[in-house]
Amino acid sequence: MTKAVREALEGASEVELTVTGRKTGRQISRPVWFVQEEESVFLVPITGSDSQWYKNVRQTPMVQVASNGMELHSSATPITDADRVNHVVQMFRDKYGSDQVDSHYPKHDVAVQVSLM
Repeated sequence: MTKAVREALEGASEVELTVTGRKTGRQISRPVWFVQEEESVFLVPITGSDSQWYKNVRQTPMVQVASNGMELHSSATPITDADRVNHVVQMFRDKYGSDQVDSHYPKHDVAVQVSLM
């Protein structure tokens, strides 16, 4: 991971995620919360596997993550293993607070890993 990516994510509470619409093929952007571990960013869709951006990622895994002037194009990998999803959700709770995560994320059956390399 480059120093520029590390600096852009440092202290950020959200990133701008851009995915390709599975029906329209258009680029769709939205702010999302994230956590970082080692050389990856992890995302949790608010409505889990029912989330539209998650469904788009499953069809077209190339995404863009942007923060503080940095843009990174990378592949996104869906995580469906319950233990790994729970680990990511716990990292979200550590960063944002359990009350916030529990109120904003009613369904956490999946997560997404985006490589920063």
